[in-house]
Amino acid sequence: MIKTGCDRGLCKNAIGRQDRQLNTYDWLADVPGNTDTTDLVEVQFKHTRKGYYHNVNNLPLKKGDIVAVEANPGHDIGVVTLTGRLVHLQLKKANLKSADDIRRIYRIARPVDMEKYREAKSREHDTMIESRQIAKGLGLKMKIGDVEYQGDCNKAIFYYIADERVDFRQLIKDLAATFHVRIEMKQIGARQEAGLIGGTGPCGRELCCATWMKNFVSVGTSSARYQDISLNPQKLAGMCAKLKCCLNYEVDDYVEASRRLPSKDVVLQTLDADYYYFKADILAGLVTYSTDKNIAANLETITAARAKLIVEMNRKGEKPESLTEDGSQKAPEGPIDLATQENINRFDRAKRKKKKKKPAGGQPSAAGNAREGQPRAKKPQPKDAKE
Repeated sequence: MIKTGCDRGLCKNAIGRQDRQLNTYDWLADVPGNTDTTDLVEVQFKHTRKGYYHNVNNLPLKKGDIVAVEANPGHDIGVVTLTGRLVHLQLKKANLKSADDIRRIYRIARPVDMEKYREAKSREHDTMIESRQIAKGLGLKMKIGDVEYQGDCNKAIFYYIADERVDFRQLIKDLAATFHVRIEMKQIGARQEAGLIGGTGPCGRELCCATWMKNFVSVGTSSARYQDISLNPQKLAGMCAKLKCCLNYEVDDYVEASRRLPSKDVVLQTLDADYYYFKADILAGLVTYSTDKNIAANLETITAARAKLIVEMNRKGEKPESLTEDGSQKAPEGPIDLATQENINRFDRAKRKKKKKKPAGGQPSAAGNAREGQPRAKKPQPKDAKE
């Protein structure tokens, strides 16, 4: 049986829950000679940290292999996530300043390396709790969100969040004296903190920053304006208290579609009235106009092509009879809600009492009179003939 790289790598146990957000689909993996084109290898570590290394020893590396790589000082343990030609494209995204940042891969991790690596990972949580107490004792306005130990326990990276500039020189001295390792402080933003913690978004799915997003792009309120989204801070903000990253997903399509719509300032003139812009369905290409500039009155929905045609007619001094003539289509009706067709309170109504049918003679039955609470009628006695 041939063992694959994942069988040898145990990548999920090495990196943790969030390894999937760093995985890159290698669509050139089955191309012959793909790994021979370059000796560069992409290696991932904890959370969103990646590195690129030279495979100087020509090791037969595959995706999922756990390797020992060069670090400063000592060595670190990571998981191979990409090999071959696609590594060059990933290097452009990483924006490395110089070739000296690319170090070497020493070897495939040995059992001794893995044992020391697990020992280092077991110290991270306790170190984070104790480091928070030290920072609080120094009165620093910062929050240590996570701690990452190097694979050989010679170095620790402290990820912190701070709104203002923090002088943590004394903090580094206290941390080095307490944990006896080399200290590196790395500041992260609110979006990265949300990715570390994780959670569920209003869409019902796990946060994008906790699953697949590696790079964070700035999000502005202009993205909401292009999509005609209400500028409500409570609805636009995500778990990180910043604007949601998903506002940028479809903004390009909305910008492209909005170019096919007429200007909002244009007034459409017809023989019956003047129509002002009220709202638009950007992706559907439909525009709604009102006869009043401030309120919704006599709303008419037409296509963008029809609106542009009327604009051209107005420029020539012509006015159509109405907006919706010449075969223009109105806005399609929305989905029908079956629950609104009938009053839902009908289930709470008391059942009406069924009336018993009257007998053929037209006289109510005795049982019916008794049921209605009336006295039973006496049968009339025949008069005596003598009387």
